[in-house]
Amino acid sequence: MTLLKLIGSIIVCQVAGIIGALFTSPAIKGWYSNLNKPSFNPPNWIFGPVWTALYLLMGISLFLVWKKYNGDSNIKIALTIFFFQLVLNTLWSIMFFGLRNPMAGFIVIVVLWIAILLTIISFYKYSITASMLLIPYILWVSFATVLNYYLWKLN
Repeated sequence: MTLLKLIGSIIVCQVAGIIGALFTSPAIKGWYSNLNKPSFNPPNWIFGPVWTALYLLMGISLFLVWKKYNGDSNIKIALTIFFFQLVLNTLWSIMFFGLRNPMAGFIVIVVLWIAILLTIISFYKYSITASMLLIPYILWVSFATVLNYYLWKLN
């Protein structure tokens, strides 16, 4: 059962990434490539591997807390916060790339950043490791927030 929870946790997070990619991929070569970008904009090829790794870390983090769930309402709240941020993560791709709206993307990513922070804090009570596995994620989303802001302002 533990192995199934681990696999399920990773799959859930990777599926969120796949859904986001369905909105991102079509926009990369057309709309996104024509945007004015800041000098610190990374090359397009870096996003796929980074997000794949981040979704893997999120999945392991989710598993470490989920495996401790025994009906405790506080763990349920922590898991709910996690899933809320995962929905926001996907919503960002829909807003920014799908709707081609950097302003809407910026609003979502700011709320996403707060939700990730709340997830880190809530997971810390149950697994320090789970909490620490989300640090690269919040750091990347911090960078993405700045990038999103500049893309909004430059276009």
